[in-house]
Amino acid sequence: MNRSRLFTLVVLTIAALGVALVQGWVPLRTRAELGDPFVPRPEVAKLSSMGFHAVMADYYWLQAVQIVGGSMRPEDEGTLLGRFIDVVTTVDPWVGHPYRFAAIWLTGSEADVRQANRLLERSLPYHPNEWRNRFYLGFNYFYYLEESEPAAHWLEEAAKIEGAPRYLAGLAARLRAGHGGLEVAAGMIRKLLADTDDPYARAEYEKMLDEIETERRARFLDAARKAYRKGHGEDIQAVEDLLKGPYPVLQKLPPELHDWEWVLSEDTGEIVSSYYGRRYRPHYSASERAQRDGWRVKDAATDRSEGSL
Repeated sequence: MNRSRLFTLVVLTIAALGVALVQGWVPLRTRAELGDPFVPRPEVAKLSSMGFHAVMADYYWLQAVQIVGGSMRPEDEGTLLGRFIDVVTTVDPWVGHPYRFAAIWLTGSEADVRQANRLLERSLPYHPNEWRNRFYLGFNYFYYLEESEPAAHWLEEAAKIEGAPRYLAGLAARLRAGHGGLEVAAGMIRKLLADTDDPYARAEYEKMLDEIETERRARFLDAARKAYRKGHGEDIQAVEDLLKGPYPVLQKLPPELHDWEWVLSEDTGEIVSSYYGRRYRPHYSASERAQRDGWRVKDAATDRSEGSL
C-alpha cells in the first residue's frame, strides 16, 4: 500500500470515528419528548458541533418538528419553535425546508411572524435562486402584518427569479397601487396551497380561500342591498327581501358555500353567512382579526410592564 492510499485510509477512518462519536452524543428521544425543551444559544450550538454542522442541525431540526402537534400550549409553541429553527439555520444555514416551515407555523403572534421573517431573510444569501422564501416574506408582511410596502418589495424580488410565477409581479403592482383586497389575498393563498404537501397547512389555506369566496358573495349582496335602499327608500328586514316585490333586486341569492343561509347579523346588521356569522375583514376572518388585535393588546401590556421595571 503506497503512502497516498494509506493517508486517505487514515483520514477516512478518523472521519468515520468522528461521525460515530457525534451521533453517539445524540439521544434517541428528543428533549421535548422528555419534557425538557432546552434550547442552546445558536452560536454555542454551532461551536459545539465541531465541524459536523449537518449532523447537529438535523438533531435540532428533529426537536423542532416534534413541537408541532405536541402537547405544548399553543402560546408557547411558537417561541420555542422559533428558537429551535434559529439554532438549525445558524448551525447549517444551507438547509432549505426549515425556513419555509417557520413561515407556515410561526403565526401565533406578531412576534412569531417577525421571527419567521428574520429567519427567511437569513436564508436569502444561501438560497439566492429560491423565489419561495421571498414570496413567504411578502405573504407574511401582507397577510399577517398588514404592511403593504415591504410585502410589495418582496413579491417584486420573488418575481425577478427564474421559475417564479408570472403573476407575482402583478400582485406586487396591485399592492403598490393600494389594491390589497380579496383577489390579492386569494392569489397569494392559492400559491401557498399549491406549494405545500403539509395536510395541516393545506387545510388552513383552503379555509382561508373559503372565507374569501364567502366574503366575495356577501359583497355582491351588499351591492344589491344598496340598490334596494335606493329603489324602496328603506332597508331590508331580511336578506330574502332582495327577491320580493314586483321589481325584485335579485332573481335569486348567490349560494352559500356550505348550504347554510344568508342572514342579517344581530350584532352589526351586515349580511353574513350563517356558517361564519361574521364578515371577513381586509385580509382576515373575524377570528383572525380578534387574534391579531390580541397580539397588539398583549404586546402593549408587555411594553408597559417592562417600562415600569
